[in-house]
Amino acid sequence: MTDKDFMLAAIAQARLAAEENEVPVGAVITRKGEIVSVGRNRREYGKNALYHAEIEAIDNACKALGGWRLWECEMFVTLEPCPMCTGAIINSRIRRVVFGAYDKKAGCCGSVTNLFDMPFNHKPELEGGFMQEECAAILSDFFKRLRNK
Repeated sequence: MTDKDFMLAAIAQARLAAEENEVPVGAVITRKGEIVSVGRNRREYGKNALYHAEIEAIDNACKALGGWRLWECEMFVTLEPCPMCTGAIINSRIRRVVFGAYDKKAGCCGSVTNLFDMPFNHKPELEGGFMQEECAAILSDFFKRLRNK
């Protein structure tokens, strides 16, 4: 599978989130070219600020792989991670992060700040803006629908 395939899987998770009236963000964690786990936003459903797509994907990957160190893994996520999710990525030792749309209000992989540039003990490889138009369109369509209700 390719990076595009993995991002398309993350986009599918974002679409599921939108169908559930959640902010449409999806995440996929891979290892050695295989999908290990997926996640999507579920904050409204769970009534919990921690239920971000990246956190769910990390939790599912840790369970699937039987450990908290995801050093062989990559994350594909439709929106630039926030401070909480960026911290979780650092702490789980994910080796590479690929995100789609930039988040100028809360993004911590380059938009507001880049936590990966700070002197933490782990610095993932980073690629931002991958399939940006497709990822941004899902968010735009979702918020447009909300405003028109």
